[in-house]
Amino acid sequence: MLQRPILLSATILIIAISFMMLPLSSSTSIAADVQTAPSLTPTLGLVPHKALYEIKMTSRSSGAPIVNISGEMFYEWKPSCDAWTTDHRFNLMYEYSDSAPLRITSNFSTYENYDGKSFDYTSRRMRNGDLYEELRGQALMNDNNTGEAVYSLPEGLVFNLQDNTMFPMAHTVELLRLIGQDRRFFSAVVFDGSDDEGPVEINTFIGAPVNVMGQIEMSPAIDPSLINVPAHKVRMAFFPVLEPDADAEYEMDMFFHENGVISDMHVEYREFSVRQSLKALEKLPLADCPAE
Repeated sequence: MLQRPILLSATILIIAISFMMLPLSSSTSIAADVQTAPSLTPTLGLVPHKALYEIKMTSRSSGAPIVNISGEMFYEWKPSCDAWTTDHRFNLMYEYSDSAPLRITSNFSTYENYDGKSFDYTSRRMRNGDLYEELRGQALMNDNNTGEAVYSLPEGLVFNLQDNTMFPMAHTVELLRLIGQDRRFFSAVVFDGSDDEGPVEINTFIGAPVNVMGQIEMSPAIDPSLINVPAHKVRMAFFPVLEPDADAEYEMDMFFHENGVISDMHVEYREFSVRQSLKALEKLPLADCPAE
């Protein structure tokens, strides 16, 4: 799936995997197709998988307080009998010029119903082993394509979701449709529940096909059948919906494969950049669901 990296605070990097300035096609048609999954998954070309990525800082601006970021992210995506599920686990070390280093660990999981109407999310973040933030909630879209995201943790946090707000997998499916139509631009509002900042607008440029096999470092831990498939270089810019005049919070380039795998990602924040390199990748089985 497409991965959305988010700098959740001055000391946290979260990469929620899900993919992202032409008008959206009908969200109703997306839901109609997706609700038949997981049997639809082979048709879409999406392959359930788990992956391990190494994260390294690649550049920093002069005077930036952060000196280095290093660590790894584990990601798992698969369809259950009635929803897409994701699991993300991060272990990152932040080093600073004027303070002690911080180890940030984070677990983030989502459950997105195939009909595109319901999305559950939960997140726990720890700083040097101590829990400092926990998020949990559910977002629901109405028949009129508007909705609401209500957090049970922290209590009282609510976001109104505007017309045609998309959840991560619906966004991924639509991106794949546009790639199949040779479209180049895509703009959408996406809610993924990975922080307490609400939905974001994601503007995407879909580049030309790219041969990834010669551009990433392969290893025995990487299943080549998941990499040696059509891929595109995709550029995304992320804007806060609640601040319509703000500049992009960050931008990123990635190799996005038509089976949903991301084999490489470079993220540019205002004060530094990081690279997420694939180190291990394998397929997961489809859910064993009873026949209807």
